[in-house]
Amino acid sequence: MELTITEIAMEKINEIGNPSLKLLLWYETEGCGCGVNGVPTFQLINEPTSYDKTIICREIPTFVRDQQVVFFAKDMKLDFINGAFRLLSREGILNPFISPASIHINVA
Repeated sequence: MELTITEIAMEKINEIGNPSLKLLLWYETEGCGCGVNGVPTFQLINEPTSYDKTIICREIPTFVRDQQVVFFAKDMKLDFINGAFRLLSREGILNPFISPASIHINVA
């Protein structure tokens, strides 16, 4: 699994959180009914857990929860367009609107 982050998206990530934070791809299911209904997004974290798998990404250390890998594409791009992050793959848009205000920073 690989994630490419555009320069502008990386600038916005650094504005949101400390540059030492890491990125966790996250399949958000809260308020969506059940565990298979959700939205691909991301969080910023201090350190991965033992449940996190490393994702190839040149721009920032990136991880995904083992049980959530199936909800993401093999090759993805995170961009920032019209005031929102957009997660894309070759197959299509995984999430067209990830508001910067919605990015959870988990520093526990």
